[in-house]
Amino acid sequence: MINVIIVDDEPLALDVLETYIEKIPELKLLQRCNNALEANEALNNHEVDLMFLDIQMPQLTGTDFLKTLAKPPLVIFTTAYANYAVEGFELNAIDYLLKPISLERFMKAVNKAAEQLDLQKGTGPNAPTASEEDPDFIFL
Repeated sequence: MINVIIVDDEPLALDVLETYIEKIPELKLLQRCNNALEANEALNNHEVDLMFLDIQMPQLTGTDFLKTLAKPPLVIFTTAYANYAVEGFELNAIDYLLKPISLERFMKAVNKAAEQLDLQKGTGPNAPTASEEDPDFIFL
């Protein structure tokens, strides 16, 4: 199960993302947030694995908010502006979705995030096996 929050100031965008999340059984929506301050509170109150984060928001942009987090969850940016993509990836975003977001593109981004979480947790098909982690020899 992947714990998710959505951070966006547009109600329609929140609705679309929530609908997509409901279609994927591995995702559990913990909270919808209208701004970065609500998102910060959600991150303090929940164990969040993945955050769908809009960039253009009042008070604090998504990129600026992400820079304030000491231990951010995985992030998928959701925005109508392509010109922030480079900065998004410099902040280690898993993906960058341009609005309007199709279900196909959404699923592709979620699959990337799931793979990354599997690697972080040491599970999944690409996780190292015990023999790879602790070899019986040292190569010189």
